Amino acid sequence: MVNTIPDSHRDLFSLPVHGVLSTLMPDGQPQSSLVWTDYDGEYVLVNTTLERQKGRNMSANPRVTLLVIDPRSSSRWIEVRGCVVEITTAGAEAHADRLTQRYTGKQHFYGDIYPPERKHQETRVIVKIAPVKVSLNAAF
Repeated sequence: MVNTIPDSHRDLFSLPVHGVLSTLMPDGQPQSSLVWTDYDGEYVLVNTTLERQKGRNMSANPRVTLLVIDPRSSSRWIEVRGCVVEITTAGAEAHADRLTQRYTGKQHFYGDIYPPERKHQETRVIVKIAPVKVSLNAAF
């Protein structure tokens, strides 16, 4: 069963708000990474490389959780528990450039954020995460 991101929280995926992506290590231990996030209307998107720990973890085990907290109000947040449905290289560098523009105002991921030679040392991918369970805001 796939859920959608409610309209009330979609801005957290279109503004430069960082998320915390949790994946599972081969031994079952959780591993968390700070990530730039995106949403295409169906899937939550994360841009990474196959060589990074989170990329290796998601390739081996598709279960993930993403937590995004509104920096203007910490009691407004969204947790997406989901399943990785696709890891693709198609459009990944252009997507990284769009995220770079959103999060930093710079034009290119390779060259402005990471050295250009890194492009040839890693496999950049877009990870598509289908939301399975969506939780909103703090319940005190």
